[in-house]
Amino acid sequence: MRIAILGAGAVGGYFGARLAVGGADVTFVARGAHLAAIQRDGLRVISQRGDVHLRDAKAVDDISKVGEVDLVIVGVKLWDTELAAVTLKPLAEQGAAILSLQNGVHKDEVLREHVPPEAVIGGLCYIAAVIAEPGTIRHDGTMQRIVFGEYDGTRTARLEAFYQACIAGGIDADISNAIERLIWEKYVFLVGLSATTAAIRQTIGPIREHPAARALLFDIMNETIAVGRAKGVPLTPDFAEDRLAFCDTLPASMTSSMYHDLVRGKRMELAWLSGGVAALGEELGIPTPMNRAVARILHIYASGNAGAGSAPG
Repeated sequence: MRIAILGAGAVGGYFGARLAVGGADVTFVARGAHLAAIQRDGLRVISQRGDVHLRDAKAVDDISKVGEVDLVIVGVKLWDTELAAVTLKPLAEQGAAILSLQNGVHKDEVLREHVPPEAVIGGLCYIAAVIAEPGTIRHDGTMQRIVFGEYDGTRTARLEAFYQACIAGGIDADISNAIERLIWEKYVFLVGLSATTAAIRQTIGPIREHPAARALLFDIMNETIAVGRAKGVPLTPDFAEDRLAFCDTLPASMTSSMYHDLVRGKRMELAWLSGGVAALGEELGIPTPMNRAVARILHIYASGNAGAGSAPG
């Protein structure tokens, strides 16, 4: 299977490396020092699931240089989605499928504005990984899973082909016939974790143990569920209780990528997380006071150091 990884950061780099090990023909699209390191020394993955070193990893600086592919995996930051979508149109029109593993629920709607809607496969992933240094991805823990599916629930040949590529690479993978609901279920948890860890500046342990912080986490997730249900997504009314119980099972030290971006003075995906919930709530007439408050509290840091200097650690 010919696969392009658009955005070879922690997520794209990790899964792309595993797919390459499994025999897929993978080309990474990266930039800057990360690209230079991959071209010079190859791509490394450090993981409890087994280290990888792709010494001859194919890496380019632009998606137009990858040639014809069967699948493009999108892993860029959410603010780059529209720019990425424009560049994907030629490949999609040639028959390439587009699978975004980005955060949130807005990504595929943006993609469908620029590529044939039928090209888009719904997907999400579960992994904790970072770029340890240019050319090296560090996978924390053992969880690494991709779930994907067609939005109409059908089981197609392209899903089967990608599933086999994942299994060959040692990736835990599942095909879903309810992918939109699963994307929203992850979104509920992600919004709650990101909002509370970033706004409170704490890991999940103290947040879930403190009554007021725990209530905030619950309310943020419950608002997200209400917005999803208003959009027609079949989320159960008590799903916030389910996710709160799930939070109780997580390592106390767990935090979120938005928290890490905040304390490092980097741009955050706030506008698509709590900000995204607030915007959708306003559009649908659903109150989202807690998400709106978090979005306003953190907005001064949303653009990184250029906005207000480094956030306090």
